[in-house]
Amino acid sequence: MSALAAIAIFTIAFVLIATEKVHRVAVALFAAGMMALLGLVPGKDVFFSEHAGIDWNVIFLLLGMMIIVGVIKQTGVFEFLAIWAAKRSGGRPYKLLVLLMVITAVASPFLDNVTTIMLVAPVTVLVCRRLGIPAAPYLIAEALASNIGGAATLIGDPPNIIIGSRAGLTFNDFVVHMAPIVVVLFALFILLAWVMFRKRFEFHPERVAEVMAMDERASITDRRLLARCLAVLALVVAGFALHAVIHVEPAIIALLGAGLMVLVARVDTSVYLQEVEWSTLVFFMGLFVMVGGLVETGVIHGIGTWATGQVGDDYFLAATGLLFGSAVLGAFFDNIPYVATMAPIVEDIVATTPDPATGQSLWWAFALGADFGGNGTAVAASANVVVLGIAARAGEPISFWQFTRYGIVTTVMTTVIAWAYVWLRYFS
Repeated sequence: MSALAAIAIFTIAFVLIATEKVHRVAVALFAAGMMALLGLVPGKDVFFSEHAGIDWNVIFLLLGMMIIVGVIKQTGVFEFLAIWAAKRSGGRPYKLLVLLMVITAVASPFLDNVTTIMLVAPVTVLVCRRLGIPAAPYLIAEALASNIGGAATLIGDPPNIIIGSRAGLTFNDFVVHMAPIVVVLFALFILLAWVMFRKRFEFHPERVAEVMAMDERASITDRRLLARCLAVLALVVAGFALHAVIHVEPAIIALLGAGLMVLVARVDTSVYLQEVEWSTLVFFMGLFVMVGGLVETGVIHGIGTWATGQVGDDYFLAATGLLFGSAVLGAFFDNIPYVATMAPIVEDIVATTPDPATGQSLWWAFALGADFGGNGTAVAASANVVVLGIAARAGEPISFWQFTRYGIVTTVMTTVIAWAYVWLRYFS
């Protein structure tokens, strides 16, 4: 009965979020409250279990980076980048889209996709306003590009950190096994983006002429502050890249960076706190508890156990099931708690493999499915939720289905090609 209740609550909440009949934050909070009230998630687990409750690592990583972005914003650097990007592209919609996607995809493997979105999305909103064009297509494309690009490294996508820790995989392992297919898929995504967004492109010559006449350097309001902020940001990025070596969680690095940024900038508290996407953080908290209800009642474990029984000793079938299954399930459940829940199950399957190479191939199939499944819906990955929050704050809201109709197409394309890659590289 408890499993059915958890499924019912989650399904109703997901439908309400998808149809946007009720604000997503209200839905997530109420659904989380019902999970706790009915005992589907024990009260103490809501706050103290990262597998069945709120994952504070994710929450504080987001909070720290939001504060960092809020302080950097005061320097005028985002305005500088917006004018630079508009001038570099000549205001041509597709060229601008490709430029912004490349910046996002190149930065995501090193900054992690959520951090990259927090830095690039404000620039995108500004450049679109300068050119008098809607920001939604560009923001959606960036979120999709960040999830693809972030899959290339251990720190690029949060699920990879979980998988790397559980499987004992290093930063270099991810680069060798994940980066090649990510490069291919991103190149194909650039072409797919033209097909998906071409009808929404707008070009206003008079606005472009105004932007081309602007001096982007005049946008920098405080060069000394910018230099200090960039120095702190460089330390934060280095911390992310070395977190597996220094054994400090990305959330702690982000919080330390935020504290240091505030100290060196000496900005008034109200200035950077008003830049924090509080509604996004609250939505994540509710979403984690919603998924926790499915974890605690054994729903997700039951699905994993059933899948394990179906594959037997056919390890290519196991890889196929992990890849496609993770892409489908990861599109409906935030891929961070999903991966945290499924990782022990994958570890059990890997333990039955005849050699380490075969076992490792299952981890790569799992990672590819979870990462690319993050593009499936508007709530499937942290970067997607952050983009929706930034868009709403900017007065250009993106609906659940507006994002999802592009995300599904992208997920199908990337997952099918990733499956071919797994077959060719590990089983042919």
